Amino acid sequence: MRLSTLTWKEAARAAAQPAAFVVPLGSLEQHGPHLPLLTDTAIVDAIAARLDDRMPDRVVLLPTIWLGHSPHHRHFASVSLDLLPYVEMIRGVCRSLVQLGATKILLLNGHGGNDVPARAALRELKSELADRPDVYIVFAHYWHLAADAIAAIRSSPRGGLGHACELETSLMLTLHGDLVYEGLGVTDGPHDQGPWRIGDMLHGQPYYIVNEFDEISRTGTVGMPEQATADKGARFLDAIVGRVGAFVDEFLTWRYQHDAHRFRE
Repeated sequence: MRLSTLTWKEAARAAAQPAAFVVPLGSLEQHGPHLPLLTDTAIVDAIAARLDDRMPDRVVLLPTIWLGHSPHHRHFASVSLDLLPYVEMIRGVCRSLVQLGATKILLLNGHGGNDVPARAALRELKSELADRPDVYIVFAHYWHLAADAIAAIRSSPRGGLGHACELETSLMLTLHGDLVYEGLGVTDGPHDQGPWRIGDMLHGQPYYIVNEFDEISRTGTVGMPEQATADKGARFLDAIVGRVGAFVDEFLTWRYQHDAHRFRE
Protein backbone atom coordinates (compact mmCIF):
# COMPACT_ATOMS: atom_id res chain seq x y z
CA MET A 1 0.00 0.00 0.00
CA ARG A 2 1.13 3.55 -0.64
CA LEU A 3 1.45 5.74 2.42
CA SER A 4 0.77 8.89 0.41
CA THR A 5 -2.78 7.77 -0.46
CA LEU A 6 -3.82 6.81 3.09
CA THR A 7 -5.70 8.93 5.59
CA TRP A 8 -4.04 9.43 8.96
CA LYS A 9 -6.25 6.76 10.52
CA GLU A 10 -5.39 4.31 7.74
CA ALA A 11 -1.70 5.15 8.13
CA ALA A 12 -1.89 4.37 11.86
CA ARG A 13 -3.56 1.04 11.12
CA ALA A 14 -0.90 0.24 8.50
CA ALA A 15 1.85 0.91 11.03
CA ALA A 16 0.22 -1.52 13.46
CA GLN A 17 0.45 -4.34 10.90
CA PRO A 18 3.56 -6.50 10.29
CA ALA A 19 4.72 -4.51 7.27
CA ALA A 20 7.96 -2.95 6.07
CA PHE A 21 7.93 0.77 5.41
CA VAL A 22 9.96 1.13 2.20
CA VAL A 23 11.66 4.45 1.44
CA PRO A 24 13.17 4.51 -2.10
CA LEU A 25 16.22 6.77 -2.39
CA GLY A 26 17.23 8.22 -5.75
CA SER A 27 19.19 11.12 -7.19
CA LEU A 28 19.15 13.75 -9.92
CA GLU A 29 22.54 13.58 -11.61
CA GLN A 30 24.27 12.98 -14.91
CA HIS A 31 24.29 9.50 -16.40
CA GLY A 32 26.57 9.85 -19.37
CA PRO A 33 25.60 11.17 -22.79
CA HIS A 34 22.88 8.56 -23.28
CA LEU A 35 20.73 8.54 -20.11
CA PRO A 36 18.68 11.26 -18.34
CA LEU A 37 19.49 12.78 -14.96
CA LEU A 38 16.49 11.03 -13.37
CA THR A 39 17.91 7.55 -14.05
CA ASP A 40 18.59 6.47 -10.46
CA THR A 41 15.23 7.82 -9.28
CA ALA A 42 13.32 6.24 -12.16
CA ILE A 43 14.88 2.81 -11.60
CA VAL A 44 14.45 2.59 -7.83
CA ASP A 45 10.93 4.03 -8.15
CA ALA A 46 10.00 1.27 -10.61
CA ILE A 47 11.51 -1.44 -8.41
CA ALA A 48 9.64 -0.15 -5.36
CA ALA A 49 6.34 0.18 -7.25
CA ARG A 50 6.55 -3.41 -8.50
CA LEU A 51 7.48 -4.56 -5.01
CA ASP A 52 4.33 -2.90 -3.68
CA ASP A 53 2.27 -4.54 -6.42
CA ARG A 54 3.61 -7.98 -5.48
CA MET A 55 3.24 -7.70 -1.71
CA PRO A 56 0.84 -4.85 -0.83
CA ASP A 57 -0.06 -6.44 2.49
CA ARG A 58 3.60 -6.53 3.60
CA VAL A 59 4.86 -3.20 2.24
CA VAL A 60 3.95 0.39 3.05
CA LEU A 61 5.57 2.39 0.24
CA LEU A 62 6.69 6.00 0.61
CA PRO A 63 7.17 8.36 -2.36
CA THR A 64 10.64 8.10 -3.86
CA ILE A 65 13.06 10.73 -2.58
CA TRP A 66 14.64 12.15 -5.71
CA LEU A 67 17.17 14.43 -4.03
CA GLY A 68 20.41 12.56 -3.41
CA HIS A 69 23.97 13.22 -2.28
CA SER A 70 25.78 13.74 -5.60
CA PRO A 71 28.58 16.34 -5.27
CA HIS A 72 30.98 14.08 -7.20
CA HIS A 73 28.88 14.59 -10.36
CA ARG A 74 28.77 18.38 -10.18
CA HIS A 75 31.36 18.93 -12.93
CA PHE A 76 28.96 17.22 -15.34
CA ALA A 77 25.52 17.96 -13.86
CA SER A 78 23.71 17.24 -10.60
CA VAL A 79 21.24 18.63 -8.10
CA SER A 80 22.70 17.52 -4.77
CA LEU A 81 22.09 17.77 -1.05
CA ASP A 82 25.24 18.25 1.05
CA LEU A 83 26.43 15.48 3.36
CA LEU A 84 25.14 16.68 6.74
CA PRO A 85 21.76 17.90 5.46
CA TYR A 86 21.29 14.50 3.81
CA VAL A 87 22.09 12.77 7.10
CA GLU A 88 19.50 14.93 8.83
CA MET A 89 16.92 14.30 6.11
CA ILE A 90 17.24 10.53 6.56
CA ARG A 91 17.05 10.91 10.34
CA GLY A 92 13.95 13.06 10.02
CA VAL A 93 12.17 10.63 7.70
CA CYS A 94 12.92 7.68 9.97
CA ARG A 95 11.94 9.57 13.13
CA SER A 96 8.62 10.43 11.53
CA LEU A 97 7.93 6.83 10.60
CA VAL A 98 8.84 5.58 14.07
CA GLN A 99 6.54 8.21 15.57
CA LEU A 100 3.79 6.91 13.29
CA GLY A 101 4.37 3.43 14.65
CA ALA A 102 6.64 1.80 12.08
CA THR A 103 9.10 -0.74 13.47
CA LYS A 104 10.57 -2.13 10.22
CA ILE A 105 11.99 0.49 7.85
CA LEU A 106 13.86 -0.30 4.62
CA LEU A 107 15.77 2.50 2.94
CA LEU A 108 15.96 1.04 -0.57
CA ASN A 109 18.80 2.82 -2.29
CA GLY A 110 19.21 3.52 -5.99
CA HIS A 111 22.27 5.80 -5.92
CA GLY A 112 25.71 4.88 -4.62
CA GLY A 113 26.48 8.39 -3.41
CA ASN A 114 23.77 8.11 -0.77
CA ASP A 115 25.72 5.38 0.99
CA VAL A 116 28.01 7.39 3.28
CA PRO A 117 25.41 9.85 4.67
CA ALA A 118 22.75 7.16 5.01
CA ARG A 119 25.07 4.93 7.02
CA ALA A 120 25.95 7.88 9.25
CA ALA A 121 22.25 8.61 9.75
CA LEU A 122 21.59 5.02 10.80
CA ARG A 123 24.39 5.17 13.36
CA GLU A 124 22.88 8.31 14.88
CA LEU A 125 19.38 6.83 14.84
CA LYS A 126 20.58 3.69 16.57
CA SER A 127 21.93 5.75 19.46
CA GLU A 128 18.83 7.91 19.53
CA LEU A 129 16.54 4.87 19.64
CA ALA A 130 18.60 2.89 22.12
CA ASP A 131 15.50 2.08 24.16
CA ARG A 132 13.59 0.77 21.12
CA PRO A 133 14.88 -2.74 20.35
CA ASP A 134 11.68 -3.31 18.40
CA VAL A 135 12.77 -0.81 15.72
CA TYR A 136 14.84 -2.13 12.81
CA ILE A 137 16.11 0.33 10.20
CA VAL A 138 17.98 -1.09 7.21
CA PHE A 139 19.75 0.67 4.34
CA ALA A 140 20.39 -1.47 1.24
CA HIS A 141 21.40 -0.97 -2.39
CA TYR A 142 19.01 -2.85 -4.65
CA TRP A 143 21.96 -4.19 -6.66
CA HIS A 144 23.50 -5.74 -3.54
CA LEU A 145 20.26 -7.42 -2.52
CA ALA A 146 20.00 -8.87 -6.03
CA ALA A 147 23.71 -9.40 -6.71
CA ASP A 148 23.42 -13.11 -7.46
CA ALA A 149 20.49 -12.62 -9.84
CA ILE A 150 22.17 -9.70 -11.63
CA ALA A 151 25.38 -11.70 -12.03
CA ALA A 152 23.45 -14.50 -13.70
CA ILE A 153 22.05 -12.12 -16.35
CA ARG A 154 24.90 -9.73 -17.08
CA SER A 155 27.18 -10.29 -20.05
CA SER A 156 29.90 -7.76 -19.24
CA PRO A 157 33.05 -8.75 -17.34
CA ARG A 158 34.07 -7.22 -14.02
CA GLY A 159 34.11 -3.47 -14.51
CA GLY A 160 31.08 -3.56 -16.79
CA LEU A 161 28.61 -2.47 -14.10
CA GLY A 162 29.19 0.93 -12.55
CA HIS A 163 27.28 4.04 -13.62
CA ALA A 164 25.10 4.46 -16.72
CA CYS A 165 26.36 0.95 -17.45
CA GLU A 166 25.00 -2.32 -18.83
CA LEU A 167 22.60 -2.68 -15.88
CA GLU A 168 21.25 0.87 -15.65
CA THR A 169 21.05 1.32 -19.42
CA SER A 170 19.18 -1.98 -19.82
CA LEU A 171 16.74 -1.03 -17.07
CA MET A 172 16.12 2.39 -18.63
CA LEU A 173 15.60 0.85 -22.08
CA THR A 174 12.82 -1.23 -20.50
CA LEU A 175 11.31 1.50 -18.35
CA HIS A 176 11.83 4.68 -20.38
CA GLY A 177 13.23 3.73 -23.76
CA ASP A 178 12.15 7.07 -25.22
CA LEU A 179 14.65 8.82 -22.91
CA VAL A 180 17.64 6.70 -23.92
CA TYR A 181 19.98 7.88 -26.69
CA GLU A 182 21.10 4.50 -27.96
CA GLY A 183 24.55 4.46 -29.54
CA LEU A 184 25.89 7.38 -27.49
CA GLY A 185 26.84 5.31 -24.46
CA VAL A 186 30.39 3.96 -24.67
CA THR A 187 32.63 1.99 -22.34
CA ASP A 188 34.40 4.32 -19.94
CA GLY A 189 35.93 4.34 -16.49
CA PRO A 190 39.12 2.93 -14.94
CA HIS A 191 39.00 -0.48 -16.63
CA ASP A 192 42.58 -0.74 -17.85
CA GLN A 193 44.39 1.06 -15.05
CA GLY A 194 45.53 -1.95 -13.04
CA PRO A 195 43.62 -4.52 -10.97
CA TRP A 196 43.26 -2.33 -7.88
CA ARG A 197 41.20 0.27 -9.76
CA ILE A 198 38.70 -2.00 -11.48
CA GLY A 199 35.49 -1.29 -9.60
CA ASP A 200 32.12 -2.90 -10.21
CA MET A 201 28.66 -2.64 -8.65
CA LEU A 202 28.90 -6.29 -7.64
CA HIS A 203 32.62 -6.32 -6.77
CA GLY A 204 33.72 -3.35 -4.69
CA GLN A 205 37.28 -2.09 -4.52
CA PRO A 206 39.23 -3.15 -1.39
CA TYR A 207 39.87 0.46 -0.39
CA TYR A 208 37.99 3.74 -0.08
CA ILE A 209 38.86 6.97 -1.88
CA VAL A 210 36.89 10.08 -2.75
CA ASN A 211 37.05 11.05 -6.43
CA GLU A 212 35.15 13.52 -8.52
CA PHE A 213 33.48 11.74 -11.39
CA ASP A 214 35.41 13.62 -14.05
CA GLU A 215 38.61 12.18 -12.54
CA ILE A 216 37.58 8.62 -13.44
CA SER A 217 35.45 9.09 -16.55
CA ARG A 218 35.62 11.25 -19.67
CA THR A 219 31.95 10.84 -20.56
CA GLY A 220 30.25 10.43 -17.18
CA THR A 221 29.88 6.69 -17.72
CA VAL A 222 31.58 3.88 -15.80
CA GLY A 223 30.94 0.47 -17.29
CA MET A 224 29.83 -1.00 -20.59
CA PRO A 225 26.48 0.41 -21.77
CA GLU A 226 26.97 -1.06 -25.26
CA GLN A 227 26.01 -4.43 -23.80
CA ALA A 228 22.59 -3.19 -22.68
CA THR A 229 19.30 -4.38 -24.21
CA ALA A 230 15.66 -3.85 -23.34
CA ASP A 231 15.13 -7.60 -23.06
CA LYS A 232 17.97 -7.83 -20.58
CA GLY A 233 16.46 -4.88 -18.70
CA ALA A 234 13.15 -6.71 -18.28
CA ARG A 235 14.99 -9.73 -16.92
CA PHE A 236 17.06 -7.58 -14.58
CA LEU A 237 13.96 -5.81 -13.28
CA ASP A 238 12.00 -8.97 -12.59
CA ALA A 239 14.98 -10.59 -10.85
CA ILE A 240 15.71 -7.52 -8.73
CA VAL A 241 12.11 -7.19 -7.56
CA GLY A 242 12.08 -10.87 -6.67
CA ARG A 243 15.25 -10.66 -4.60
CA VAL A 244 14.19 -7.44 -2.83
CA GLY A 245 10.86 -9.09 -2.05
CA ALA A 246 12.64 -12.12 -0.60
CA PHE A 247 14.66 -9.82 1.62
CA VAL A 248 11.51 -8.04 2.83
CA ASP A 249 9.94 -11.38 3.72
CA GLU A 250 12.94 -12.28 5.87
CA PHE A 251 13.27 -8.75 7.28
CA LEU A 252 9.75 -8.97 8.65
CA THR A 253 10.72 -12.03 10.72
CA TRP A 254 13.68 -10.38 12.46
CA ARG A 255 13.46 -10.35 16.26
CA TYR A 256 17.09 -10.72 17.30
CA GLN A 257 17.26 -7.26 18.87
CA HIS A 258 14.24 -8.07 21.02
CA ASP A 259 15.87 -11.30 22.11
CA ALA A 260 19.19 -9.68 22.94
CA HIS A 261 17.51 -7.10 25.18
CA ARG A 262 15.38 -9.78 26.86
CA PHE A 263 18.49 -11.81 27.72
CA ARG A 264 20.15 -8.76 29.30
CA GLU A 265 17.23 -8.07 31.61
